[in-house]
Amino acid sequence: MKNHITFLKVRYSETDQMGFVHHSNYAQYLEVARLEWLESLEISYKWMEENGVMLPVYNLQTTFKKSALFDDTLKIVTTLRATPTVRITFDYEVFNQDGDLLTIASTELIFINTKTGRPMRCPQYILDKL
Repeated sequence: MKNHITFLKVRYSETDQMGFVHHSNYAQYLEVARLEWLESLEISYKWMEENGVMLPVYNLQTTFKKSALFDDTLKIVTTLRATPTVRITFDYEVFNQDGDLLTIASTELIFINTKTGRPMRCPQYILDKL
C-alpha cells in the first residue's frame, strides 16, 4: 500500500536524563508522519476537520528495539496497511541516520463524523487518491 518517508531531528527536550528519547514522544512522531502521509496525497487534516471528519487514534502499538538519542535524525517510514473502511491502519518503521531499526509501531484510527460524533466510512476523496 501507499507509503511515505518523514525525517525528524530529535530535540534535547525529547530526551530523558540518560539521553534517550522518552517513549511518550513516539506518539507525536507517528502523528507527524501520519499527517505528512496525508499531505503526500494532497489532503490536509485541517481541511478534513473543517469538512466534518476527525480521525482519533483508537489503538497504538509500539515495540522499541533500540534507543533513539538526542540529535539523531529519524527516518519514519509510514505504510498504509490496507484500504481504509471505517478504520484506517498505519504501520511504521523508525530508523536512525545509520539505518538502524529503532522502533516498529502501528496505529489504528477511526473516521468520525464531527456533527454526529459517530463512526463513518472513509471519505471517497481519500479512496480516490489511493
